[in-house]
Amino acid sequence: MAGILSIIGNLFWIVLGGFWTTLEWIFSGFIFCLTIIGIPFGIQAFKIAAFVIWPFGRKVVREPTGAGKIIGNIFWILLGGWYIALGHLLAAFIWAITIVGIPFAVQHFKMIGLAFAPFGAKIVSA
Repeated sequence: MAGILSIIGNLFWIVLGGFWTTLEWIFSGFIFCLTIIGIPFGIQAFKIAAFVIWPFGRKVVREPTGAGKIIGNIFWILLGGWYIALGHLLAAFIWAITIVGIPFAVQHFKMIGLAFAPFGAKIVSA
């Protein structure tokens, strides 16, 4: 039963706005991949885009953070994470206005954390 509900939730998510936030992540990934130094950032953006398009039934688990991940997250925030976080924040506020949209708003609020610190995040089944 939970599997069917997550599929239904994900389909509604895609149609009602998840597609556009996924495009933000994909666009960021392509921009980062234009340079050799940015390729790790682009790959991380593509991984998270796969989560953003189909979030229900999966969750984010934080791995232990080392110096490399911290430095990567700082560069990520400065170079592009802030505008993705802003997009998720705006979408979360819009969805939180309605009772039906609250689960979508919760997902967007979770993704704000990913937008600020994608390195060290692992996507697993819930």
